[in-house]
Amino acid sequence: MTDQLSTEHLTKDDVARLLSDPSPNSRAELAVKVAQQFAGSALSDSERKLAEDIIRFMARDAVVRVRQSLSENLKASPSLPRDVALMLARDVEAVAIPVLSVSTVLTDADLVEVVRTGTDAKHTAIAQRPAVSASVADALIESASEGAVAALVANDGAELGERSLSRVLDRFSGSEAVQEPLVQRSKLPITIAERLVAVVSEKLRQHLVTNHELPPQVAADLILQSRERATVSLFTGGSDEGALERLVAQLSRTGRLTPSLLVRALCVGDVAFFETAMSHLANVPLTNARLLIHDAGRLGLKSIYDKAKLPPALMPACRIALDVLKETPYDGEAHDIERHRRRVIERILTQYEDLAAEDLDYLLDKLGDLMRVETE
Repeated sequence: MTDQLSTEHLTKDDVARLLSDPSPNSRAELAVKVAQQFAGSALSDSERKLAEDIIRFMARDAVVRVRQSLSENLKASPSLPRDVALMLARDVEAVAIPVLSVSTVLTDADLVEVVRTGTDAKHTAIAQRPAVSASVADALIESASEGAVAALVANDGAELGERSLSRVLDRFSGSEAVQEPLVQRSKLPITIAERLVAVVSEKLRQHLVTNHELPPQVAADLILQSRERATVSLFTGGSDEGALERLVAQLSRTGRLTPSLLVRALCVGDVAFFETAMSHLANVPLTNARLLIHDAGRLGLKSIYDKAKLPPALMPACRIALDVLKETPYDGEAHDIERHRRRVIERILTQYEDLAAEDLDYLLDKLGDLMRVETE
């Protein structure tokens, strides 16, 4: 190297100080200097060879601070010799984590080796890399802790296929720390989304329904299950209208606010959901929607139904459900809600013949469930 490249470059005096084993503080400062020079300058072949030799020497320094300074300043350098990168990656956590987090010099095989032999903090650093290959991800899934796997599934840069995600659920199906970032991933295979349905909280189920692909039957059941605590009486208003409006808007954006869902909601007595959905689809204020839906004549419901552009074939089912809900108030006895819902479904099944096969199956299944509850 030249005698005076700049104050940021090593000089012969710097090298002399380094080789004479100065204080740890001086060595740490020199580590920063040589790393900055190596990473940021165009070096001649001889200069690069000297710099690499110094880096190798400093990577073996007995003082952690020196090695850590080297690692932090060379972690993103594509010119870092692989043997030095490996040496740093195998070091104590303070030295290893900067390199493990971002270095592109380390190969997948190198990272898998660290997964098999390293600590939880090292696993987490690897899981949070900007890109994690399938082989590295699988190694983490098989042997890393709950926290590291949670970090992995939270990383959209991690290559996680259906088989890998299935293995995550095999190991951590009961872990909320893993479930939440898994549900929040930008895309999930439909089989994984279905498995998650059975184990996650209601809040996460709602996210699954509105953000990931699920079979229509599963999606409808989840939406209606999440609404079980909503008001089912026609004239009471205990539900959170703001939350319900947000749910309806999100379902609409993701194509899940289907005509079948509206009919099914009415059949289980969720008038509040039906009202909010009709208000959204017809683009009329909720108060106006309620007045039209519950118009004593026949014009109001038909007007808002047509404005919502819903299929005419399902209009009679909606009217039947609303009529039954008006005619048969709750009796306050045990299972009155179930009996009320059963009457709605029975009336639709006996008076309306144009249900789609999947809706017919749904109502028959729901009817069977309600009758079993009443006999318990």
